[in-house]
Amino acid sequence: MGESNNQTTHFVLIHGSASGAWAWYKVQTLLEEAGHSVKALDMSASVVNTKTLEEVVTFDQYNEPLIEFMANLPENEKVVLVGHSLGGFNLSFAMEKFPEKISLAIFVTAFLPDMVHPPSYMLEKLMEISPAVKDGWQGVVSSTGGYEAFMKATAFSLASTEDLTLQTLLRRPGSLFLESLSKANKFTNERFGSVLRDYVVCTEDLLVIPPFQRFMIEHNEVKEVMEIPGDHMAIVSRPKELTQCILELARKHA
Repeated sequence: MGESNNQTTHFVLIHGSASGAWAWYKVQTLLEEAGHSVKALDMSASVVNTKTLEEVVTFDQYNEPLIEFMANLPENEKVVLVGHSLGGFNLSFAMEKFPEKISLAIFVTAFLPDMVHPPSYMLEKLMEISPAVKDGWQGVVSSTGGYEAFMKATAFSLASTEDLTLQTLLRRPGSLFLESLSKANKFTNERFGSVLRDYVVCTEDLLVIPPFQRFMIEHNEVKEVMEIPGDHMAIVSRPKELTQCILELARKHA
């Protein structure tokens, strides 16, 4: 895959709920082939992370791997954060805490909070309008019953059987951390708001549905919006198209 900018960018990739760093394997490979430095992180109690969900009660605890990574970055190094799904919240808390270390945040069909309401607002809003979220997402990600069928019908609607099988085999029980997010402080314009934000809309997403993706964009100051014909798991079902978007947005704005 060609890249028109010779500058090396450091990308940090953050997964969604009940998933893991593995889900970025196609995008990570393409970004590295384009000459960039890439780090995909497992959040707490996800895949290789040794903590259990019982030990991870709050979103801050869940987000510790990203916060620790950002804290340990060299003083003058900046990264491009890329978050998928619930990973949008991970990015947002990192933006609030380390705005000076982030050159760009890219949200891929991800939750993008505003600066008016508590962080939980966008998740609560989606539950109001999306039957798939209200009726099943939290229950399915936190248990094993019906998981594969739910994901095939929603998040993995365009993904391969092999990738759905990988997700089913590697997943661990997760959480949407709704209560914790409802108690967290609002994001501030001085810190969160100072970081450039781009958004990649996945137009075939049956979970975080496109009208809601655009609702979040309208309630935020997003620098640029790009679209791909992907489902919720476009990171595995449309990796080439998504990587092209990530590279183009980073070239323009990082």
